[in-house]
Amino acid sequence: MQIATWNVNSLSVRLPQVLDWLAAHPVDVLCLQELKLTDDKFPFEALRSAGYEAACFGQKTYNGVAVLSRQPLTEVVRNIPGFADEQARVIAATVPTLQGPLRVLNGYFVNGQAPGTDKFAYKLRWLQALHDWVASELAAHPRLVLLGDFNVAPEDRDSFDPVGLAGTIHHTPEERAHFQAQLGLGLVDAFRLFEQPDKSYSWWDYRMLGFQKNRGLRIDHMLVSPALRPVVTACTIDRAPRKNPQPSDHAPVVLELGL
Repeated sequence: MQIATWNVNSLSVRLPQVLDWLAAHPVDVLCLQELKLTDDKFPFEALRSAGYEAACFGQKTYNGVAVLSRQPLTEVVRNIPGFADEQARVIAATVPTLQGPLRVLNGYFVNGQAPGTDKFAYKLRWLQALHDWVASELAAHPRLVLLGDFNVAPEDRDSFDPVGLAGTIHHTPEERAHFQAQLGLGLVDAFRLFEQPDKSYSWWDYRMLGFQKNRGLRIDHMLVSPALRPVVTACTIDRAPRKNPQPSDHAPVVLELGL
C-alpha cells in the first residue's frame, strides 16, 4: 500500500500535474494541502475518472486539504475538534485495508510567519490542540498516519542552512519541541527509518534558484503509529514534479506499507 502527501500550492493550477503524477504513480491514497479553492470548485469528477474518491475541506484563496483514495472513505472529520479555527487546515478519514481500517490525518500546519508574532502564537496553540487530538485519535485508531506539510524542519539536517536559519520560522526550539511531542505519543518519522541521501528536502523557495541550488527544507512529513511501524517498507521524496513547468514549491513524499 502506498500513501503520498503533496502540498500542491493551488489545485486549480496544479490539477493537470496531479493527474499526470497519479497516472504514473497510482498510489492508494494521496493527501493534498494548499488547495486554495472552495469545495464547490473541487474537481471531484476529474479525480473520479482517474479512479479516486475524495473528501475535501476547502477555503477560498488560502489553505484547504483533501484526501484522495482508491477505496471509499469513512469517518471524515474536518478541522481539530474543539479548537475554534476559521482556517481549513485538517482533514481526517478512515481507509479500508485487507488488514483492517487505517486512519489518515492530513494537515496543512500553520506557517507562523516569525517568532514573536500573533501568527506564531496561533501556530503554537494550533500545534498543542493537534497534539491533544492526535493522542485521542491514536487511542481510537491504533493504525494511524499523521502526514502533511508540517512547516517544521525538525532537525538541523532537514535545513540547507541550519546555522544561518537557527531560531527562524520552521527552525525554532518551540516548533521542534512540538514535533518531538508528536513522536512522544509513539509516532515515528517514517522517512528517518531508512538511510537517506544527505540534503534531502521536500520544499524549495521559488526565488534565488532555490531548487537548482538545493537550498531546501524537509517540512513535509509522514509519522506512523507504533502498530504500523513494523510494516513500513519505504519512505521517499519524489523530486521530479518540482522540475515541472509552473511546479508547486513542494515535492510529494511517498510512504510504502506492507499491507
